[in-house]
Amino acid sequence: MSAPHDKDFESIEEHEHEHHIVSPKIYLTIVAILLVMTATTVGVSYLDMGLFNPIVALAIAAFKMVLVVLFFMHVKYSTKLTKLTVGAGVFTFLVLVGMTLSDYMTRAWGRW
Repeated sequence: MSAPHDKDFESIEEHEHEHHIVSPKIYLTIVAILLVMTATTVGVSYLDMGLFNPIVALAIAAFKMVLVVLFFMHVKYSTKLTKLTVGAGVFTFLVLVGMTLSDYMTRAWGRW
């Protein structure tokens, strides 16, 4: 049996601990987009779209959440395992929201 070489472990450790450096220009762009989307949320709240008001507000919030997770939490530049973990969390959240909405939609409102 041959013992593993130290050189192999060093290359693995260097690769695992490699950090991606994000320029301030990207951060400022993302912050500007988040501010514009916040203003858009406020503007949309004054429009009467009936049933679609909360849908549009949640869509804008989901878009802003994706930007924050990808860039400020550095998931975009992370390993596949981190991306899988975030994806599993999002999937679990969507299942819970779906179950809650299915309960909400099947209630007999006003029939009791």
